[in-house]
Amino acid sequence: QLQLVESGGGLVQPGGSLRLSCAASGFTLDYYAIAWFRQAPGKEREGVSCISRGGGTTNYADSVKGRFTISRDNAKNTVYLQMNSLKPEDTAVYYCAARLIPVVDVCSYYGMNYWGKGTLVTVSS
Repeated sequence: QLQLVESGGGLVQPGGSLRLSCAASGFTLDYYAIAWFRQAPGKEREGVSCISRGGGTTNYADSVKGRFTISRDNAKNTVYLQMNSLKPEDTAVYYCAARLIPVVDVCSYYGMNYWGKGTLVTVSS
């Protein structure tokens, strides 16, 4: 069964940190660019960050730039999202998604082939 599974969400105080993980099973992430998305209550889903197959290209939404860091460990078939200096407005369900892509140093928020079911991040005092 081909799937992505997110973990690492939870409740954290403003200013705190969390690290989300996105683990693939049933397929290798070597040929996939990965993106993280989030959806807050009552809002549309938005792209947060993406990383290319080789990890050499990353992209961040302006709202998280300088606070979030995306990385990948292809040997572990896992992608991470380190989230620091969290704010209440970061509260959302976070999803990872994978796109099969032939170019090594490109990442995208479109045309995703697989999606995880999400993990909830709540930033509150």
